[in-house]
Amino acid sequence: MADITASMVKELREVTGLGMMECKKALTETSGDMKAAEDLLRIKSGAKASKAAGRVAAEGVIGLFVAPNGKSGSMVEVNCETDFVAKNEEFIKFAENLAELVAMKNFSDVASLNDAEMPGGETVESIRKALIMKLGENITVRRCVNHTAQGRLASYLHGLKIGVIVDCTGGDESLGKDLAMHIAASKPICVSKENVSADVLERERQIFSAQAAESGKPANIVEKMVEGRIAKYLAEVTLLGQPFVKDTEQTVEKLLADKSSKVNDFSIFVVGEGIEKKTEDFAAEVMAQTKGSKAS
Repeated sequence: MADITASMVKELREVTGLGMMECKKALTETSGDMKAAEDLLRIKSGAKASKAAGRVAAEGVIGLFVAPNGKSGSMVEVNCETDFVAKNEEFIKFAENLAELVAMKNFSDVASLNDAEMPGGETVESIRKALIMKLGENITVRRCVNHTAQGRLASYLHGLKIGVIVDCTGGDESLGKDLAMHIAASKPICVSKENVSADVLERERQIFSAQAAESGKPANIVEKMVEGRIAKYLAEVTLLGQPFVKDTEQTVEKLLADKSSKVNDFSIFVVGEGIEKKTEDFAAEVMAQTKGSKAS
């Protein structure tokens, strides 16, 4: 029987992500054959899921659910590695089922959601791992949001990649749908300027001040320039300040006033937003291989 060294156990552990004792046992059973040990762990422990966990999952879908009465709703973002898997029916159904579970059980964080049981009795985590084994890609449940409406919820899902839920008081169903579509297109960060955090506003003010100061104009003019840019910024990032996408001659605030309506809150999820996607530099890779072959 081959001697099982600490370095062999360490290597197998790095490849599979499993515990030291599991790796040592697998190596012992396969007489130190690294590939056979990896295959054995995949069969016994779902090591493929652990191995995939280090790969960037920046593709995926948004699962969205709104109750028929419009009083509760939720969204989840489920990520995978490729758009191919993102179009898989089982993957999409998993995201849809998660969104409904979030709404039904009022979850607000992914940790609680992962431990939850689906209607069939399996946990979310076990289903996720089974999908990883079946589809061969890292799959992660990235985030979820749950809404209980003050008014009535409207929603919009754009190609499973952008999801919006908006809570409106007043107005009709078509207004809610239009607002959800507007949010998907214009991507405001909050409802009104009062909702913009002081930290964000101060950061923008410092940037604008530095830019305006380079103009060489008097201080009082610089101050007016900064305030003008702040006002423009607030119009761009707040829902009420934005021009309505279906009629850019009026703002969303004016539209709501005309309809005697109010937006209480909204959420928008964009698949992969903020995830650093891995990019391949194929030219550099070819050059490195060429240099390596010359050296040998």
